[in-house]
Amino acid sequence: MTINCTVPTSNSFESCPTRFQFESYSGSSIEALHAILRRLAGMDLPGKEHVEAYLRYVVRRNRRPRTLYSIMGSIVLFLGMIRDNGKRSLTDITKGDVEAFIEHEQDRGIKITTIRTRLMGVHAFLRYLVDEGIVSPDVFGRRIRLQLPDRLPRAMDPDDLSRLLSVIDHTRDRAMILVLLRTGMRIGELLNTKMADVHLRERRIEIYEAEKNRMGRVVYLSDDAISALNIWLKERDPWKEYLMYGRARGRICYSTARSRVVKCFVKAGLSNKGYTVHTLRHTFATELLNAGMRLECLQVLLGHRCIEETRRYARLTDKTREAEYFRAMSRIEGGNSDDDRHDSELATIFEEEKLCTQYR
Repeated sequence: MTINCTVPTSNSFESCPTRFQFESYSGSSIEALHAILRRLAGMDLPGKEHVEAYLRYVVRRNRRPRTLYSIMGSIVLFLGMIRDNGKRSLTDITKGDVEAFIEHEQDRGIKITTIRTRLMGVHAFLRYLVDEGIVSPDVFGRRIRLQLPDRLPRAMDPDDLSRLLSVIDHTRDRAMILVLLRTGMRIGELLNTKMADVHLRERRIEIYEAEKNRMGRVVYLSDDAISALNIWLKERDPWKEYLMYGRARGRICYSTARSRVVKCFVKAGLSNKGYTVHTLRHTFATELLNAGMRLECLQVLLGHRCIEETRRYARLTDKTREAEYFRAMSRIEGGNSDDDRHDSELATIFEEEKLCTQYR
């Protein structure tokens, strides 16, 4: 169990922001709670007894250790700001403090997605305090909605993908990257995969608990992924429990796996393309949609609860819209846009009448 936490050592919250780093943590929620409470005891924060009670409440709800650290980091940042503003009691918290927290994080240059995550943690803590009668319900008021960017998923260019696969000479790294690329697994899901979860004869891997939403699913292995896995299985220690293991641990930690993939990107000359480990998952989804897979099937393979998450990839692969654009542009460039516009309008009217008749 490795825990790396940086806590404030002075009264100035600005000069020493709190960070809870938990990516290498692999213990239970109870162990995480005890580690956090030891850190909490040494902090100068208002309402520490209520923070401890809330964390125990979160553990009883069966949250992961990673979630505990994320929640604690948000709460400590918020309460540190409250303390530096001269408030020593949680009963003094108002809606203005929540708004000030958002502005405080924006002034520090924190990404809007991170601010949203921290705000969710603060809101959950405040809801608990309201239920306990410690904070007034007026602390919420009108709900604050942060406008988040709706970016396109970034998939790899086919030529770049070929370059990447051509430079991977490490057996385990090649198996790891090809499994990620051909199954759409999240990196954490692959690192948690045990040998008992891998069924090469049936060409599938069973994910009993997803990394992000804890929803189980089955993913399937392509021929090249099977081939890479077979080579790795001949070299790996058969007594190891995890499919991808490290030297000193039961499994590879996230930071080590990420650095291995990044080294492969650098070796292939792709370090300036902005590719990440998660790009492999985006590439998996994009390639399957380009090959004609239905969104409903891809949703299950990716482990999305809502199909709207999967629909983002359709914006990258909508061949119908692409064909419509080039068809219309060829008419414009050919000087026939006026006549074709009338034809298109008539076709639209006939189609609407047909749909209305069917509906009636």
